[in-house]
Amino acid sequence: MKRISIAVLATIVTLVLGSTASLAQQKLAQTGFQFLSVGTDARATAMGDAFTSVDAGAASLFYNPATLALTERTLNFSVNQMTWIADINYLSGAVCYNPARGRYGTFGLSFVTVDYGDFYGTVVSTSEKGYEDTGMFSVSAMALGLSYAHQLSDRFSVGGQVKYTYQDLGAHTTVANTRILRDEITPDDLIQEDYNRATAAFDFGTFYRTGFKSLAFGMSVRNFSQDIRYEKETFQLPLTFKIGFSMDVLDFLPQMPENHEFLVSVDAAHPRSFPEYISVGGEYKLMQILSLRAGYVGSQSDYGFVAGFGVSKFGLSIDYSYAPFTIFEDVNRISVRFAY
Repeated sequence: MKRISIAVLATIVTLVLGSTASLAQQKLAQTGFQFLSVGTDARATAMGDAFTSVDAGAASLFYNPATLALTERTLNFSVNQMTWIADINYLSGAVCYNPARGRYGTFGLSFVTVDYGDFYGTVVSTSEKGYEDTGMFSVSAMALGLSYAHQLSDRFSVGGQVKYTYQDLGAHTTVANTRILRDEITPDDLIQEDYNRATAAFDFGTFYRTGFKSLAFGMSVRNFSQDIRYEKETFQLPLTFKIGFSMDVLDFLPQMPENHEFLVSVDAAHPRSFPEYISVGGEYKLMQILSLRAGYVGSQSDYGFVAGFGVSKFGLSIDYSYAPFTIFEDVNRISVRFAY
């Protein structure tokens, strides 16, 4: 009882402090490394990314590292693939190790790689056009994470992740001193700039089972980092604060239907660079084999409703999600998970 009381107090303090920091957060209207804010897991995105309080196995590293401690299997990994808008290709994955049934906590590794494709390059020139073609160049980004989570009691968990984030806007660009007029530029005024940037980012979160049926709460803060500078301008990573709850609503039925689950999850998000929003997701699971999912993400101008399904057997799961866009092409995500 004492341990549970301490866990409840820690949860309340963490949520209050997180909410205060979130409300004080300056709205910058622009952040960099936006690839860190795009959901890649098919199960989570099919539920509108309302995943802060959901047991997600290795995929927890992309939503709330505290729920990583909920895994009961020794090894758990997931791999995700999708083509985002404008033919941007994402590949991500995570693996977690839970030794001695969580006695020493749960350890995890995650990665995200992004290929933005090829672009035509130009440089400032003294020619009549004022520029010259330099051929094709590619843009890419990546993130590598190391995490740890631990159950402080049978109800309360905490977790954190440190990430190495990197973005390459194209190798070695030739630029001129902006104070010099174009007609006065000489080859000596041209310099080579390398637009590769990297920084460390941090995620942390908490998870709490209330003890009332299956009701659970979660909180996460993701992408906390220092500023990054390009030339004279600085920007910050897409810091996001989320708080959410989830529950199997079939708990309210007089007799629990055998081999049926209907998980409902709600998240409230406070991003750094755009307005707050609510996301809602649902997952109906039959016999722990077939899952049907749907969700809604608020305050999105290009999409709102999402859906998907999953099939699980013998520890192997294959998930799919579909997000219809109004302007861009629709987005399809596929995830493969395995637990041992």
